[in-house]
Amino acid sequence: MRRLPQEAAVPPVLTSDQLRHELGERATLVQFSSAFCAPCRATRRILADVAGMTEGVAHIEIDAESRLDLVRSLNVLRTPTVLIADSTGRVVKRASGQPRKADVIAAIAQAADVTIPTYLVGKEDSDTSTKPA
Repeated sequence: MRRLPQEAAVPPVLTSDQLRHELGERATLVQFSSAFCAPCRATRRILADVAGMTEGVAHIEIDAESRLDLVRSLNVLRTPTVLIADSTGRVVKRASGQPRKADVIAAIAQAADVTIPTYLVGKEDSDTSTKPA
């Protein structure tokens, strides 16, 4: 997952009203998806899996086509795009494309100041670059 650009002095802050869902107590994974996006389905599984194993972490999936206001205000250019917000809603990480499970876990650990045991990360999910074509 890439960091917010240095020139973004003040990262966006997401609210439950804006997202139309409650934020997680520790962190929130916000996924922008579209109907015919295959990587969006895989991203949904990864984020739901990680949120399910981490207390206080919420996963919110937003249909980009139906929330153009939010897409524009957050400069979402493609799907899937994932924003990771801390407990206050401040966006601390952002990534486009399908994330690796290990990267999501590391970002949550940083945002929520929690430790997730590495044995919960499956070998097949921790490094997708080694999968045969």
